[in-house]
Amino acid sequence: MKRRAFLSKSAIMGGAVAFPWTPFSANAKAKKLQIGLIADLHHDVMHDGEQRLAAFIEKANDYKSDFIVQMGDFCRPYDYNLGLLKEWERYNGPKYHILGNHDTDGGFTREQAMDFWGMKERYYSFDHHGLHFVVLDGNDPNPKPWSGYNRFINKEQQDWLREDLAKTNLSTFVFSHQTLENEDGGVANLKDIQKILEDANRQARGTKVVASLCGHHHTDYMTEINGIYYIQINSASYRWVGGDYQHVRYSAAIDEKYPWIKYTIPYKDPLFTFLEIDPKGVLKLKPSSTKFVGPGPIEIGMPSPAINDPIIPQISGFKFKYDKI
Repeated sequence: MKRRAFLSKSAIMGGAVAFPWTPFSANAKAKKLQIGLIADLHHDVMHDGEQRLAAFIEKANDYKSDFIVQMGDFCRPYDYNLGLLKEWERYNGPKYHILGNHDTDGGFTREQAMDFWGMKERYYSFDHHGLHFVVLDGNDPNPKPWSGYNRFINKEQQDWLREDLAKTNLSTFVFSHQTLENEDGGVANLKDIQKILEDANRQARGTKVVASLCGHHHTDYMTEINGIYYIQINSASYRWVGGDYQHVRYSAAIDEKYPWIKYTIPYKDPLFTFLEIDPKGVLKLKPSSTKFVGPGPIEIGMPSPAINDPIIPQISGFKFKYDKI
């Protein structure tokens, strides 16, 4: 399997990094578009989730984005989270949801979370400006030998994905909550999904599936595997570090009401980004950066992370250039 990891100094600093890819077709209807992306808000963990979402919605409306996507781990279907949904509805354009593994915490089902959000299907696709977009649900129950939290894409969804890709002749972008490239916490059977995407490209004799974007991992990373780019969008709120590195970072009152925050390194300001796709030859992410609230990973004695799992409060301004065919 061909795999290239890109984490250059300029990427870490939020710079623009250019890589080639080839579109499937130069569709006459294709136009430049901008997509607002926010991942892993975790409103049920953070005390200021509503304010973080409000900052994103305000920017998306200011930019007149074509549509927005929340990439999972948004909020559980509690009545007291209706205020967050009201904020979400302030966006003036199309809005899309992706199911995250924590959206069903507390004993909720996927269907309950979907009903609460107004989400019609747990996996689906749509076209916009001459491009094709696929949303997957990586939360199917794990068959053996996989264990732990649900992070599987079952046969029914795989069959649907093959059929969906076969029916389109447009350049395609795939969204999921869990990554399709990193087996450490990503979709358990991600190799099966990669094969479906790569088979679609072989059958098209070109790059039909351009990129796969995810949240879930609360990190800032991009790699390329067999001609498809895999991009992880950082959390809007924090990085989870667990009990060994817990640290109270806000007031005693906040800590009492939101006890899980101490197990994270929160980001001072919300992180989100805007993906711009120009059919003339450029795809890029708008960089976003902030600071940690309180001590960072080095100060609390965390070991150095893996190269594909940086702990940094930013979203890099990755930029892709491609040649028209």
